Amino acid sequence: MSDEQAIAIRDLHPPIEPHLQGRLAVGDGHELHYEVSGNPQGRPVLFLHGGPGSGCKPEHRRFFDPLAWRIVLLDQRGAGRSTPSGSLVANTTQRLVADIEALRLRLGIARWVVFGGSWGSTLGLAYAAAHPGACAGLVLRGIWLARRRDIDWWMRGVRRIFPEYWEEFVGLLEPHERADVVAAYGRRLADPDPAVHMPAAVAWRGFDQKLSSLRPAPGDVAPAGPLTLAVARIEQHYVRHEAFLAEGELLRGVDRFRHVPGVILHGRYDMIAPIDGAIALARAWPEARLQVIEDGSHSTAEPAMRKALLDAVDAFAGLA
Repeated sequence: MSDEQAIAIRDLHPPIEPHLQGRLAVGDGHELHYEVSGNPQGRPVLFLHGGPGSGCKPEHRRFFDPLAWRIVLLDQRGAGRSTPSGSLVANTTQRLVADIEALRLRLGIARWVVFGGSWGSTLGLAYAAAHPGACAGLVLRGIWLARRRDIDWWMRGVRRIFPEYWEEFVGLLEPHERADVVAAYGRRLADPDPAVHMPAAVAWRGFDQKLSSLRPAPGDVAPAGPLTLAVARIEQHYVRHEAFLAEGELLRGVDRFRHVPGVILHGRYDMIAPIDGAIALARAWPEARLQVIEDGSHSTAEPAMRKALLDAVDAFAGLA
C-alpha cells in the first residue's frame, strides 16, 4: 500500500452525539456551552477550538475513539453556543484558562489530555503552564505563539506569498488606514451598522479561510451572519491585544509542564502559523515529539494532517 493510500483511508471516527450538555456560568455575564460524549468511563480529553472565537463543531468529537475517550468540548467566551455571542467583555486568555479549570472541576475530572490546534494550541500552552497537574498529555497542532512576529506575519508578512489575498483583505479599507490593518478592522467590526460591520467580518474571515488550506477552494468565502461576526470580532480583539500575553510568555512557561507527555504537529506550508513557531516550541520542550507534516498546511481537513492527529490521539489513549 502506498503512503497516499494509507493516508486516504485514515478517516475520522463515526459521528456521535453528546450524552451530556450543560452551561457554565463564569461571571462577567458569560455562560459557556459544554458537552461530553464518548465513553463516560473513558480517558478524559478536552478539545480546544481555534479562532479564537470559532466554537466547536460536531466533527470535533470524531477525532477520538468514542469507546476509549470521554470527550469534552467547550465553546469559549463569546464563541459557538456560549452567550453573549461575540462578547469581548472580560474576554482574555487568562479568563479562558480559568474557565477551562472551572469546567474540569465541574465535571470531576482529575487529569485530562488537552487537544488543541491553532488558537487552541496557544490556549493549551497557557493552560498547561497554569495547571500542569491537570494535564495528562498535550496534542498540539498548528502552533501559534502569539508573538509580535506571528501577528505581523498574519496581518502583513503573508502578502509576500499571497499578495492577491492580502490586497483583497485590505481593499475594504481606505489607503490611509492600511498602515494599521488591525485597528482599521476593529473600528468597522465595532460599528453598530450592519452595512459597515458585516462586510468587514466577511472579509476578515475570508482572508483567514483562504490562508488555512494548501489549496483553497475557489470562491470559498465566509457567510454573512452572526457567527462570522462573532469570530471576526473576537479574533481582532485578541490580535489587537497580542493575546493578552507578554512577548515570549508561552515559551517561558514550558518549564512548568516539561514532564507532561506532548506531541507537536505542524504543517510545513502553514501560512497562518509559520513552522518556526513549532520549531521554537520543540527546542524549549525537547521532551515533546515534533512531527512536521511535509505536505500539510494549517487545515485539519488535509489527509496527511488528519492522519497524524488521529494517530497521535490513539497513542495517547493508554496514558496513565
